[in-house]
Amino acid sequence: MSDLYAYVLRLGDDALIAAQRTAEWIAAAPQLEEDVALGNIGLDQLGQARTLLAYAGSMVGKTEDDLAYFRDERDFTNLQLCELPNGDFGHAMARLLYFATYQHLLYDVLRESSDETLAGVSGKAVKEVAYHVDHATQWVLRLGDGTDESHRRMQAGLDALWPYTAEMFASDDLVKRLPVAVDPSTLEEEWHRRVTEVIDASTCTRPEASYQHSGGRDGRHTEHLGFLLAELQHVARSHPGASW
Repeated sequence: MSDLYAYVLRLGDDALIAAQRTAEWIAAAPQLEEDVALGNIGLDQLGQARTLLAYAGSMVGKTEDDLAYFRDERDFTNLQLCELPNGDFGHAMARLLYFATYQHLLYDVLRESSDETLAGVSGKAVKEVAYHVDHATQWVLRLGDGTDESHRRMQAGLDALWPYTAEMFASDDLVKRLPVAVDPSTLEEEWHRRVTEVIDASTCTRPEASYQHSGGRDGRHTEHLGFLLAELQHVARSHPGASW
């Protein structure tokens, strides 16, 4: 497995698993308009996943479908943050704020990559993710500075997902070896500044440092990823090679 394949695969896995979780909100969001908004965000994430997985697959003779539908849980290298269940809407907006802010910083650097495909994908994605950040920001402000109940639930979402944020910035040998990769540790300070600014404005409190989960990049996941993949992969695995 080449370093470039492994790096592109982890970015594609992040986008694919995030897309699956976002899509679960369609027809379940608190407003009809939010159904449409989250549907569009999920499609953006799926589009990023398709391009990245197709690029990764081209390096090893596989298709995007092979990588999405015919790998087992331990083969996925996505962040654990992406696979956590949706739970309350406040949890969903906390995840979107955390993850989209990270992705925006990442794609903004990657669009200058010497790898033409990564630069091209990132150049398009950074514009989409800017909208995701703004969408999450507006909801965090609205809920945090809303009623006592909405404030409580927004704070609960921020607190619950905070222990999964440090993994986004964990550096490893792969990103240090690969010239076209971005060392995620270089994004951490700016991510904290941007996220803290939103949380402060929402009247919520930024969670304190706590135990941080890790392992997603090494294929170690929460118990939730298996259930997500069972739903995501069911049709393709039940009818391999089928088309319609």
